[in-house]
Amino acid sequence: MATLTRVPLVFSSNRVAPAPAASLNHKCNCVASSSPLTRKLPHCSTPSSLSFNPFSSSFPSFSTRQNKGFRRTSLVVASMADLSTVLVTGAAGRTGQIVYKKLKERSDQFVVRGLVRTPESKETIGGADDVFVGDIRDTTSLVPAMQGIDALIILTSAVPRMKPGFDPTKGGRPEFYFEDGAYPEQVDWIGQKNQIDVAEEAGVKQIVLVGSMGGTNPNHPLNSLGNGNILVWKRKAEQYLADSGVPYTIIRAGGLQDRDGGIRELLVGKDDELLQTETKAIARPDVAEVCIQALKFEEAKFKAFDLASKPEGVGNPTKDFKALFSQITTRF
Repeated sequence: MATLTRVPLVFSSNRVAPAPAASLNHKCNCVASSSPLTRKLPHCSTPSSLSFNPFSSSFPSFSTRQNKGFRRTSLVVASMADLSTVLVTGAAGRTGQIVYKKLKERSDQFVVRGLVRTPESKETIGGADDVFVGDIRDTTSLVPAMQGIDALIILTSAVPRMKPGFDPTKGGRPEFYFEDGAYPEQVDWIGQKNQIDVAEEAGVKQIVLVGSMGGTNPNHPLNSLGNGNILVWKRKAEQYLADSGVPYTIIRAGGLQDRDGGIRELLVGKDDELLQTETKAIARPDVAEVCIQALKFEEAKFKAFDLASKPEGVGNPTKDFKALFSQITTRF
């Protein structure tokens, strides 16, 4: 009768522990690149919670069930690394809040960050750790929020204020002004240019910029508000982005409405042609949805277009965004 001999299990010295996905947060003894905006990740060891020495006598004996669990953990970490990291600037604004919330709800597709101007603004959208406080007029303050992002959605804009003392019962028109340091030249031109520059240095893969229709007309009434020439400066920032070489999507929205989205047929146009029609307004949630959908389709890249919608109940609600973007032929 043959004799069976029990042979002890030996871990080969050639076996290497699987490396964690790049996005896993862990402490490691590694040295990052000297550039604050580099997108290259340092080489480092496995996470401390999963590290082991295959030659140590204290190495745990994993059961088949535990090995499967380890593989599942690795797959989850890898899938997190595949998510697109998106920064929304102006995240406390009326449209910015909607974009930020929509991206948070799609955590299986995106890792979202927000950028706001003040700590108070941060609290208005929940005060989460993924919301950064920064000044778009100061490039240094933008670096932490933009480090490692894949996409940037710019929703910052100068906001005119009504001068006090206006009495609508007396007729006439209200007068507007911009606060010091918040003129369109500083916010819509310099501020947006700064965002584009810092994002480009960070290696961003796409920038979505939300502007306004009316930029082809230097005498548009919006330009007279506070003598700010807001559409002129917005148009200049749009041109700067188009010339940057970074893949872009420029959305020139019509009159923004605080209504429900997803229930109207969307319209795209060029050169303010939609302003000559009756369909020149759009709900903020629809603008937000187009911003997000633009990150998902190649047909949206290197495109600039006007955006409005048909009235509710007219036409069919837009669901096929690839087809919508395919209608656009204008690069600027």
